[in-house]
Amino acid sequence: MNIQNLTQQLTSSPQPVYLIQSEQLYILEKARQACKGLIALEEQAMNYASYDMDDVDLEVALADAATIPFFGERRVVVLEKPLFLTGETKKQRANHNLDALLAYLERPEPDTTLVFLAPYEKLDKRKKVVKALLKVAEVFDFGVISERDIHELINTDMREHGFKIEPAAMNVLIQRTNADLTIIMQELGKLYLYCYQEKVINRAAVEDLVTKSLGENVFDLVTAVLARKTTTALTLYHELRINGEEPLKMNALLIGQFRLLLQVKGLMPKVRNEKELATQLKVHPYRVKLANQASSRFTMQDLSRAYLGLFDLEKQLKSTQRDPEILFELFMINFVNK
Repeated sequence: MNIQNLTQQLTSSPQPVYLIQSEQLYILEKARQACKGLIALEEQAMNYASYDMDDVDLEVALADAATIPFFGERRVVVLEKPLFLTGETKKQRANHNLDALLAYLERPEPDTTLVFLAPYEKLDKRKKVVKALLKVAEVFDFGVISERDIHELINTDMREHGFKIEPAAMNVLIQRTNADLTIIMQELGKLYLYCYQEKVINRAAVEDLVTKSLGENVFDLVTAVLARKTTTALTLYHELRINGEEPLKMNALLIGQFRLLLQVKGLMPKVRNEKELATQLKVHPYRVKLANQASSRFTMQDLSRAYLGLFDLEKQLKSTQRDPEILFELFMINFVNK
C-alpha cells in the first residue's frame, strides 16, 4: 500500500470516511495533501478544514463535517491526532463526545470526506468507537515501511526534483537517519541545495551534511565495544557526552542494542528471513538487518558479557557520584580483559 493507491482511490471514488494510519509524519503529510487535493484550490478556504484533536472538541469538527459544501461538490474535514482511538490514557485538552462520533458514523454526510490521520502504531480495537470506524471507513494502514519502499520513495523524490543519488550515498543516508523516512525527506532538501549544480548526490555530500543520529552513534559505540577498541569507544562516549547526551539514556540505548543483538543472534536460525524476525520482535526491519550483520561477527558469549556488564554499569550510574566516563572506561577495561 502506498500514497499512489490512496490518491487513485480518492480521485476515482472518494468515500465519506477514511482512516489513515502511519507513524511516519512524512506519509501522513502526503496523505493530507492528497485529501486536500479533492477540493479545488479556489474552494479550499471554504470547503477544507483540519482540526487538532489535542485542542479542538470533537463535536466542533463533526459539526463542520455535517455542513454541506459551500459553492462546491465536496467538503474535506481532517481530524489530526485522534488519540481517543488508541489505548493511551494521556488526557487531551479538548473534550470528546464519542457518542456524537458514533452517531455520525451511522449516517455520514455523503458530500463530506471525513479523514482520521492517526500517527500511531496500532489502535485499540476493543473500543466501540474503533469498531464502528473500522466498519465504515476506508482504511489505509501503511504499517512499517520496508527498506525497499524507502529506496523507492527516495528515488521518486529524486526524479521529481531532477536529481540522482549514488548507491553508496543512498546507503549512508539511510544509515545516518536510522531509516526514518521523515528525517530522510528533511535531509534531502539540504542535499538538493548542496548539489544543485551537479544534480548528483554522492557519498561525500551526505557525510558532509547529514548528521549521525543518536541511534547510529550508539551502534558505532556497540561495534567499538565488541571489537575491544577501547580508545575508539571512549572517544565516541566522550563525544556523545559533550553533545549533551545523558549517561543513563546512553546506557539504556546500549542495553537495548545489545538485547537486540542477542535476540537476533539466537532467533535468526529459527526464522525464514529478517523480515519475519522483525515482525516477531516488533522492530524496524532495517534494525534487524544491521543487527544480523553485526551479531554474525561476534560470539554469544561476548554479547552476553557486554550486556550484563552494561547492567552493572547502570547500577553504578544510579548509586554513585563517580564520573560516568570513568565508569564507562572501567566497564571497557573489564570487558576487554575478560
